[in-house]
Amino acid sequence: MPLVNVKLIEGVFSPDQKKDMIAKLTDTMVAIEGENMRPVTWVVIEEVTSGEWGIGGNALTTADVKALAAGVPTG
Repeated sequence: MPLVNVKLIEGVFSPDQKKDMIAKLTDTMVAIEGENMRPVTWVVIEEVTSGEWGIGGNALTTADVKALAAGVPTG
């Protein structure tokens, strides 16, 4: 039983985007392991509170991630 665990900063992705992630990650695993594994392939999305995820010694917020996605430098 494969388990794919995805961690995201809260408020970045919509419910529809998260559903799409679950479907596509499941499809990717099934492409590797075979269709018989689809019913037992788990995808868990965990959201981390804004500001409680750090990279390079700096905390990232939801606004920081949205700015990065938009191509706006943060810092």
